[in-house]
Amino acid sequence: MSDSPRISDSELEVMKILWEKAPLTSLEIVKALRSTWSPTTIYTLLTRLVNKKAVMIEEGSSPYVCKPLLSQQEYRRDSRRSFLKKAYNGSLNLMLINILEEEELSETEIDELKRILNGSRKKER
Repeated sequence: MSDSPRISDSELEVMKILWEKAPLTSLEIVKALRSTWSPTTIYTLLTRLVNKKAVMIEEGSSPYVCKPLLSQQEYRRDSRRSFLKKAYNGSLNLMLINILEEEELSETEIDELKRILNGSRKKER
C-alpha cells in the first residue's frame, strides 16, 4: 500500500477542482466551490490538504497558487486497493465475480471487458 494521504470526501471535492484545472489560486478554488461551502471552510480544507502533503502552495505566491502533489491516478489506485482490501479481502477476482453476477451488463460492456482481459493475457506472455 502506498503512503498517499487519506482524503476525506470534502477534501476530495477540492482535489477534483485542482486535478481538472491546476494550477489555481486559492481565490479561484473558493469561487469554484462557493455554492457548496463558505470560504472559511474551503480554506480549512486547503490547509488540511497542504498539511497532508496532497497539495502544495507555490512559495511566495500571493494570492496563493495551489497545485496537487497527489495525482488523481495515485488517489484512484490507493482508493481501489483500500476498497478491495476492506470489502473483498483484497481479491479482485471476488469483486469482479460479484459484479458480474449481480449487475446486468450491456453487450458493449461485455465486449469491452473481453477486450481488456484479452489484452491482459497478451501482456503476461
